[in-house]
Amino acid sequence: MTALPKLKDHEQAAFKAFSLKRRRLADQVARAVITFGGVAIILSILAILVFISLEVYPLWKGAKAELSGRFDLNKSLGLVSLTLNNPTPISDFPILALGIDEYQEVGFVITKTGVVDFISLKDGNTIKEISLNKIKGKKIISALGSLNNQQYTLGTDDGYILPVEIRFKVSFNNVVPQIPSLLIATPNPNEERIIEPEVVEGEPIQVDALPLTHVAYKVSDDNTKGIAAVTSDGRLIFLSEQITRSLLGEEKEEGFKYDLTPELQSSIVTAVALDNFLDNLYVGTKEGRLYHWDIRDKGNPNLVEVIDATGNLDTAVTALGFLIGDRSLILGDESGNVSTWFQVEDKTSPIGRRLKKAHALASHNGLVTAVAASPRDRGLVSADSKGGIILHHSTTERNLLELEGEGYPIKVLAFAPKANGVIAIDERGNLYDWEIDNPHPEINLKALFGKVWYEGYSKPEYVWQSTGGTDDFESKFSLTPLAYGTFKGTFYAVLFAIPLAIFGAICVSQFMHPSLRNLIKPVIEIMAALPTVVLGFLAGLWMAPLIEKILPAVFLMPAVLTIMTLASVFLWRLMPKSVRGRFKEGSELFLLLPVFILGIQFCLWLNLPVENLFFGGDYKASLFNNLGLQYDQRNALIVGFAMGFAVIPIIFTISEDALSNVPKHLISGSLALGATKWQTAIKVVLPTASAGIFSAIMIGFGRVVGETMIVLMATGNTPIMDWSIFNGFRALSANIAVEIPEAPHGGTLYRVLFLAALLLFLVTFLVNTAAEIVRMRLRKKYQQL
Repeated sequence: MTALPKLKDHEQAAFKAFSLKRRRLADQVARAVITFGGVAIILSILAILVFISLEVYPLWKGAKAELSGRFDLNKSLGLVSLTLNNPTPISDFPILALGIDEYQEVGFVITKTGVVDFISLKDGNTIKEISLNKIKGKKIISALGSLNNQQYTLGTDDGYILPVEIRFKVSFNNVVPQIPSLLIATPNPNEERIIEPEVVEGEPIQVDALPLTHVAYKVSDDNTKGIAAVTSDGRLIFLSEQITRSLLGEEKEEGFKYDLTPELQSSIVTAVALDNFLDNLYVGTKEGRLYHWDIRDKGNPNLVEVIDATGNLDTAVTALGFLIGDRSLILGDESGNVSTWFQVEDKTSPIGRRLKKAHALASHNGLVTAVAASPRDRGLVSADSKGGIILHHSTTERNLLELEGEGYPIKVLAFAPKANGVIAIDERGNLYDWEIDNPHPEINLKALFGKVWYEGYSKPEYVWQSTGGTDDFESKFSLTPLAYGTFKGTFYAVLFAIPLAIFGAICVSQFMHPSLRNLIKPVIEIMAALPTVVLGFLAGLWMAPLIEKILPAVFLMPAVLTIMTLASVFLWRLMPKSVRGRFKEGSELFLLLPVFILGIQFCLWLNLPVENLFFGGDYKASLFNNLGLQYDQRNALIVGFAMGFAVIPIIFTISEDALSNVPKHLISGSLALGATKWQTAIKVVLPTASAGIFSAIMIGFGRVVGETMIVLMATGNTPIMDWSIFNGFRALSANIAVEIPEAPHGGTLYRVLFLAALLLFLVTFLVNTAAEIVRMRLRKKYQQL
């Protein structure tokens, strides 16, 4: 073989210079790529944070209102008596009811003369006038509207009530672009929207012979009719009509009429409310009392409670109404206070429920003259005698907006059908029309993280229940049960994973032969490659039913396997050194496999005897009866096993690397001074590698906090707050996965889910930051060794 020619000195110098330049270039390229990659990752994380924050931000924006119209109805309706020079007494105010169409373009008023006037909210002019023919010649004394501004009940001066329905027929016509819209313009310049109002009158029903000063009329789903009315002489009358069907299918109409005045104890009625279910009748009085009748048995109205609602006999109840759903009662009084009440379970009550004041809302400066509920949510508006209007949200007790008129008492008030507007008329005949932008009224810090008293609950609680089956469902957006569930799942997962992973890493790195270590470590690392959806599937459908059958055996296994392992080690130590020396260091652990198999089989054999002996043959019933613990098939125990299985490879690998990289001179020095391998591992190796082990634990913690599929499939996904290992939970991550596909884009639920994602982001960021600080301190402490 021919030898290569020897380079001359200047050639060697040139070659070295070229190699140095090439290395520098490679170093610069690598530095640039690494820097770019690091900056790109940081910018990507910041971009994610900014995006999530922008989606969450609208939750904290307050409601806005704009006065889109103010009109003097004295001219358009000819209400001469409402001029400033000739003020009208409250009892003679000619307008009894007020409403608006869903587009906020046509309003209407019902007057005492029996006429429905429809008013353009663009210029205040009357566009149509419809007389009520079935009460022609009669004077209307009282009126009560429904939640949707469509059904109204009118009480006349001769004791009749008339149900009336206001309808708006909407049609769209194509028009030539050059020709302006004939009625109302739409966003499309090539079409116009035509709104045609109509009035549908029901059949008049006679309640009494005297004028009716207060009326309430409802028809239930089974076509039962209920009427509550107050006559001009102060009597309270309840009347009902229901259709009963015999076994042969024959229908029979039954009617009941009761005078409830004696039960009022001479109180003067100021407000009446009747719910849609015809279960409850509420009456407010001048003395500040609230009377509650149970009317489920239409043939026997039962006065179940009398409440001092205002706290002062000189403070009258001035307004009653219902929130959407007719389960929460709105109450306004003479002092300007507004509150909502609903029934809660109470075993001392004759009907098993009792009316409670749940929410005290913002107060007015004058007496409350009118209230109106939102047809979309738990919001309401209330008006006072000084012209003030307040937009409330009952569940969160928020004061969303304060609207001001011109200082005159507001007489009638209504919400727009889409809850995006409020219309009101003061005693001087001024009509006010406000457009309202209020997209997220149900959100504040208390609703998200505090206890809230929800409708029908006996006390304030943390509840997550974002959707329901009806339009009147009360959304519950407390993130506390979800955060609780996240940390509960994390606790049980790391409780299972950390000891096994760290002790396994110590055993493999310090007590096993290198050839065995090189075999076992890759096998454990392969566990991390299993998809979590597969682990969740196996945990939920295979492991959960299995453990449910053998739970006593599962709890026996730690004790039995520990005893058998210690006994095996003791027997191994009795073996001659000549026998033990034939095995590679650490390989004796494989001899424990048959011991473990026998121990597990022994526990399974003891399962039924132990359950019969200690749990009376049914451990579930025993846990519930003796400890109050409910066992659910998919619970935190299953999640601990499944998520522990997913996290163990991560913690094990990083911990083993940290333990294996402890300087050999420290280990040799310890052994040379007479320490055993165990003492060396615990006293020297473990503290030195503590920074790396701590990092492994924190990475595993972050992995568990963000886990989705396992907690989704193996927990039951129920948002409860209970640390019991025998029931499930709902984590923030799983909640996002379940609900985001169904959340309307830009809606409250959509943005609350992004808030949950932001919380997860911040928790992992803060935990990782704290972990890095601790790791650096530990590293500084032991790096000089």
